[in-house]
Amino acid sequence: MSIFPFIEPPTDRIIKNQELPLFCEYAWDFEKNIPLLLDGKLKKLEGNKALEVWIYKALKTERYRYLAYSWDYGHELESIIGSTFSRKAKESEVKRYVEEALTVNPYIKEISEFRVEFDKDNLYLEFVVKTVYGEVDIVV
Repeated sequence: MSIFPFIEPPTDRIIKNQELPLFCEYAWDFEKNIPLLLDGKLKKLEGNKALEVWIYKALKTERYRYLAYSWDYGHELESIIGSTFSRKAKESEVKRYVEEALTVNPYIKEISEFRVEFDKDNLYLEFVVKTVYGEVDIVV
């Protein structure tokens, strides 16, 4: 019991032991950064393939920048640009920001085998995402 008995956790954030519906997302061409069409219609993906698209989009979207997305969606990786942190501290922050960006999705259970590489102005990431459907290898 809390010392503030009338303050309850938000119910929209509580996930009961209920079964999640099948995760769906529109297919995406990662190289051209456009949706994929099949016979002139948007192609739909399910399960881990759909989650790969969601992960890609979440890691391409800066958090708090676009009003179309909730404040829970996206990443804060741009805050590392120009920072004076040591390399290890930057790697740790990148990992934390990616985990925060992805674990808001209830279909994502864990992120492991995280590798970070800085190359001049680029950031390269490799990690494994454990989902309710299995594992997905992500390379960004």
